[in-house]
Amino acid sequence: MTSKFPQAAKIVKNITRSRSQSVTPAFCPHLENLNDAKPYSEIPGPKPIPILGNTWRLLPIIGQYDVSDVAKLSELFYKEYGKIVKLSGLVGRPDLLFIYDANEIEKIYRQEGPTPFRPSMPCLVRYKSVVRKDFFGDVGGVVGVHGEPWRKFRSTVQKPILQVQTVKKYIEPIENVTNYFIQRMMEMKNEDNEMPSDFDNEIHKWALECIGRVSLDARLGCLDPNLPPDSEPQKIIEAAKYALRNVAILELKFPFWRYFPTSLWTRYVQNMDYFVEICMKHIDAAMERLKSKTVLDEKDLSLVERILANEPDPKTAYILALDLILVGIDTISMAVCSILYQLATRPEQQEKMYQELKRIMPDPNTPLNTKLLDQMDFLKAFVKEVLRVYSTVIGNGRTLQQDTIIHGYKIPKGVQVVFPTLITGSMEEFVSQPNEFIPERWMKKSASDYKIHPFASLPYGYGARMCLGRRFADLEIQVLLAKLIRSYKLEYHHEPLEYKVTFMYAPDGALRFKVIKREE
Repeated sequence: MTSKFPQAAKIVKNITRSRSQSVTPAFCPHLENLNDAKPYSEIPGPKPIPILGNTWRLLPIIGQYDVSDVAKLSELFYKEYGKIVKLSGLVGRPDLLFIYDANEIEKIYRQEGPTPFRPSMPCLVRYKSVVRKDFFGDVGGVVGVHGEPWRKFRSTVQKPILQVQTVKKYIEPIENVTNYFIQRMMEMKNEDNEMPSDFDNEIHKWALECIGRVSLDARLGCLDPNLPPDSEPQKIIEAAKYALRNVAILELKFPFWRYFPTSLWTRYVQNMDYFVEICMKHIDAAMERLKSKTVLDEKDLSLVERILANEPDPKTAYILALDLILVGIDTISMAVCSILYQLATRPEQQEKMYQELKRIMPDPNTPLNTKLLDQMDFLKAFVKEVLRVYSTVIGNGRTLQQDTIIHGYKIPKGVQVVFPTLITGSMEEFVSQPNEFIPERWMKKSASDYKIHPFASLPYGYGARMCLGRRFADLEIQVLLAKLIRSYKLEYHHEPLEYKVTFMYAPDGALRFKVIKREE
């Protein structure tokens, strides 16, 4: 089968393949003597009761745990039970095993095979593989898909999406989107120079506009000042939020959709159907534009074109775009909300970032490029420190594919192991001065002064299932911070905001930042 985009295909075939890297054999915890391990039944944790198991603890009214605040639940488990905690007896799902030890987490990550199983969003798995199998078929994407179908899809898209030269291509378009977003910020602030109470929604619009530019080669018009509340971009944002923010409720609080169609499950399916329908309209338009586009040089190939050049079935590009939009909007937006809040409430750190940007870009209107971004060491370190202390993704995990020894216990195949990054990233055993906010710990010139275990804080995960869109997420965040902080000062003069979990971990409340033009 030949590609529908022959010019792009011809150019891509001429790209030099990167040299394969040697891999050091990893330590495999499952090779330890399983017979010498302590039994699984002895692992500490809440005790299940007959019939309801531990599910009752997560139910409304009678339950003792608030599933909407998984961050506090993770901390509670660690304080009460220690470095390994078992939550068993959950209706319709395997046991959850919480691991609060970066050394054990490293062992588990390093021993996994080519198709690690990440226990993410079974409700989305059901939607893709059963409810909408007519659309997704055998091309499930990278979110909510496992095993060989996941490996095949990931291997098709990971090279173009992770190539540095592909990411570089988007510096200018993302900067254009960001410049317009900052202009809109100046238009929406009130007489006290403060952002509106729904500023987090404006950040979501910026994130969707950036993701649309990357995944669809299109501007979706999310930042239009006259955008009505029921506009398609706003509906895409609401649909993505609903799909992600109800995952914990569907999985832990009301898991009965596994046995019969609950009202929440029915709304989830309707919401996902709408999300797919609207996104497909924009994706179809992007595909039509690309068919008639003339490409003369490899560097002019977009992300979508690089995929289509080697993959004759356009559904691959369709589903990648859907996954990027579904997961990317809320993830990037909530990370930016957290980073901006921390900057606004840490004036000394913000001043350091400003001085760095002023040195790198004496003229604030200087267009960004790779060389300039590479020099922004403190900016990147600040982002990493925010994600360590206030990790947007509170944890990661794996479903064990074989019997394994963890912390001296024999853990059976099929158990879902949870790595609470939010906790391990703040444990003194693995991080120097964990309760101090020190961006410099991430900078090469001072890294030797601080201890930080490489597996204590992993906001993008690790290994084969590491976040596929991480390079673009980093780029979007860096561009926004560089352009905003170089020209404006952020302040926050209201009651401190608490962090809570929706799907992401972020400040809960109105982000009424005061935005002040800097004097040059």
